[in-house]
Amino acid sequence: MSRPFTQVDVFPASPYQGNALAVVLDGDGLGTAEMQRFARWTNLAETTFLLPPTTPEADYRVRIFTTESELPFAGHPTLGSCHAWLEAGGRPRAGTEIVQECGAGLVRVRRTDDGLAFQAPPLMRTGPVEEELVARVAASLGIKRDDIVDVEWADNGPGWIGVLLADAESVLALRPGLVPHDVGVVGPYPAGSPYAFEVRAFSPYRGSTVEDPVTGSLNASLAQWLLRTGRATAPYVAAQGSAVGHAGRIHISTGAGGEVWVGGSVVTCVTGRVEL
Repeated sequence: MSRPFTQVDVFPASPYQGNALAVVLDGDGLGTAEMQRFARWTNLAETTFLLPPTTPEADYRVRIFTTESELPFAGHPTLGSCHAWLEAGGRPRAGTEIVQECGAGLVRVRRTDDGLAFQAPPLMRTGPVEEELVARVAASLGIKRDDIVDVEWADNGPGWIGVLLADAESVLALRPGLVPHDVGVVGPYPAGSPYAFEVRAFSPYRGSTVEDPVTGSLNASLAQWLLRTGRATAPYVAAQGSAVGHAGRIHISTGAGGEVWVGGSVVTCVTGRVEL
């Protein structure tokens, strides 16, 4: 069956500098195995499938797949899927905010001057990281334990460990070995810089470490941690991808109730149809 398809770039400073996402605009009737097979074939960090919602509060439902498994939530697939849905003619049922249904529940998305922004889901796990694991993380990053300013679980689904270094320069200098866990590293730029923080995301994958160019879920969890501990003030802009030839720009803001919003631009790069 021929289905509409688009590929978008999420969080780029300019097109083809962010994180790519494949979106099948009509996933109705596809089984999990078929979705997983196609996601493996695209060989992108994530591929999503849009479906009718199962709850009246939602505008659409999305299923999110890596090349290996399904995710309950992910940041850049949320913005990229919403962009594709709107571009295909989707209209919010109520008001101006879009409500996405995914494995983690309902996620609010809104239009901003910087593109689209999603409301960061609550952290599923916070607090101290076991010291033995911290030591392994430091060793895998090629730094000393004392180089870590702070470390905490910042898990909103993918399982991130947040690591704070002294400055952005230290973050960019990292040359990691095999990380023992999903690790997000952040360091501040000097006052007056265009960006508040530099962010890098490392994950173990088949015996090696992969670096994600721009990561919405990580920036969402890091923002909640940094804002709560007084190390950041909103709004701010984080840079990510510099070390791997990308130029991601993530806009962090807070709402009237103190909720964190994570936003950025989305650009359509490929449109067409796929046989699925």
